This record gives sequence, structure tokens and C-alpha cells, in this order.
Amino acid sequence: MPAVTEPLALYIHWPFCLAKCPYCDFNSHVRDRVDEARFGAALRRELAHEAARVGRRPLASIFFGGGTPSLMSPDTAAALIEDARRLFDPAPDMEVTLEANPTSVETSRLAAFRDAGVNRASLGVQSLDEAALRFLGRRHDVGQAIAALEAARAIFPRLSFDLIYARPGQAEAAWRAELRQALALAADHLSLYQLTIEPGTQFATLHGRGDFALPEGDDAARLYFATAEEAARFGLRSYEVSNYAKPGAESRHNLAYWRYGDYLGIGAGAHQRVLLEGRMIATRRHRAPEEWAARVERGGHAAVEEEALAPADRAREALLMGLRLAEGIDPARIEARSGVPFAEAVDPAMLAALLDEDYLAWTEAGRLRATEEGILRLDALLPVLLR
Repeated sequence: MPAVTEPLALYIHWPFCLAKCPYCDFNSHVRDRVDEARFGAALRRELAHEAARVGRRPLASIFFGGGTPSLMSPDTAAALIEDARRLFDPAPDMEVTLEANPTSVETSRLAAFRDAGVNRASLGVQSLDEAALRFLGRRHDVGQAIAALEAARAIFPRLSFDLIYARPGQAEAAWRAELRQALALAADHLSLYQLTIEPGTQFATLHGRGDFALPEGDDAARLYFATAEEAARFGLRSYEVSNYAKPGAESRHNLAYWRYGDYLGIGAGAHQRVLLEGRMIATRRHRAPEEWAARVERGGHAAVEEEALAPADRAREALLMGLRLAEGIDPARIEARSGVPFAEAVDPAMLAALLDEDYLAWTEAGRLRATEEGILRLDALLPVLLR
């Protein structure tokens, strides 16, 4: 097993939003009033609890996600960053990311978050089309999105933004134009998400009764491939199924997930995977913000489920995550992180078939990766490949 000196990634969940987007199935909640002092104190207490468990480890990244963490006070973020720096050994170039929406209120606080220690912003732009923003239930318009991108570009050394594609009636030419406009404004990192219908969302109801249809199959694939072409014009390459970056601008925090590294997750509904005494411990926290806070106040944490993952489950998770990466997976790391030899983690006959069909390929460095055609079919390929 790798030594416990492997760097940690820290995820901090702020579960509150101004409104619930109709496509969103994340653990996010709308409240008329948020007791920020209470929730900030609970986050700091849960962080201290987890730090005491895992010991003083190197810390490579912090990611404030949500919900909408840019709705929290920059002072709250600063306190959590300072705690993390004190409790762990921060990397000299530790990445600290904050998710933010491009409303004017949140944009006005970006400089304060930079002063708090945030050095990478991730903006939920989602679209640069007014009609699409209204359809997606976003609270900003195109002008605010552009202003937020320009402001963030001037404040943060690193910047990412999200876009949603495969929207109803979306034409390839219009999508290319939208991408070019966005990439010209901020061309370091792009996270791209295909619009899907998630159970329990408002869109699930609307889609179920036939109010709209989404591009599928070849139509969605054309939009996906167009993205790679347009990103390449600005020097961005696809390094993960949904992410594009200039060399060196990849999200170090998310790479920890995809490479099956150790990560802590604090806050309502957060998950974590961390190696403790040779066992990979998976933890899930209570989802409801108020109950989460009450449990932390009573006992220092709000874990509601914790288990030591079996070696086969660890190998499966590592393969599921790693094959999303353009670099693919290193069989030696799969074995090191799971205790299962690579040859025992996959179905050898199916692996041979997928290699023969050119859905998977071995690199010269001995890594297994999905090809361009394989990436489009990952959801179908993985269940049959893994034991």
C-alpha cells in the first residue's frame, strides 16, 4: 500500500443556493435565512475531527463546492482555509478552488475571496445564450456572465467555467459560436456537461410529460466532438470526459478523485475516501443541513455511513474513475490502491474484445485508456469490463 504521505484533497460543501435549478439533483437547499455563524463553526469542527483521525498529511487542494459556496462570507472561507493550513501540511502551490455563480452580488465578492486564500475560481456560467439561461433556470443573464468572467480573469491566477450542452433544439453552429465566445473570455479550463434528466428534478417532471426533448445519439455526439475542436483552437485539450484545459491548468483537486487518491469531504451530504491503517474507509455524511449541523454540534461529525471497502470494490471504483481520464489508468496503481492485481479486476475476454474493437487501447507507457469512440460508450463498456 502507498504510504499515508500521499497528499490529501479536501472538499468543503456549502449546501445553500438562492434557487434550485430545474436540472439539479445535487445536495442543495434554498433557505430564507442561513445562520452562517452556526454552519461555519460546524464546518470547522468537522474538519478538526477528520484531521485528528487521519493525522498530519500533505494537503494538495481545497475545493469549496455546493450548493453555492460564493454565498458564504469570505471570512468563513478564510477561517476554513487557515484551519486546513494549520491542521495539515499544505503544498507550496496548494490549489484552492471556489465555485461561484455569475450574479452581480457574487461577482462583487470575488476579490474578497482571493484575499481569503482562494486562488482558483470555477464559474457556473452554463450558457451564453439568453433563452438557454432562462430554460435552465439560471438567475444571471449573458451580460452578467461576461462581466463575471472578465472580473474573475483579472482577480484569480486560475479560472474555470462550466457550460451545459445538448439542450433542446441546440444547433452545432450556434454551439460552436457560443464556445468561441466563452473561450475567448477565459480560456484556461472548461467543464462541459451534457444535459441529462435526473430523477426527482423539475426537468424530470417536464420531460416526462413531453414538454421538451433533448438531442440524443449522433446529434449529442456531434456537439461533444465540436467542443473538442473548438477548445483545441484555444490550446485546451480534453484530459477527462467532461473537462478541457491548457497544459498545467487541469483541476488538481478533481484529478485526485479520478486517480483514486485520498480525499476528505466535510459538510452536509459530503462523501470521502481515505486510507487509514491500510483500509480504504468510505464515509457519507447526513444530507439535511440543519440535522448535519446538529450532529456535528453533538459529536464533532455527522457521518451516517462508514465502511471499509472490500478490495474488489476499491479496484472497481479506481477503474470506473480512471478510465474517464485521457491518460487512462496505470495497472500498478490499481493494484497498489486496491490490493487486487489488475488481471483479476477485469474480465480478460471482454478486455480483449474491447481492445480489438478499438474502444480501449494500451499506451506506450503501459496505461489502459478509452479511445475517442470508447469515451462515448463508457457507461455501457464499464459494466461489462469490470468483474
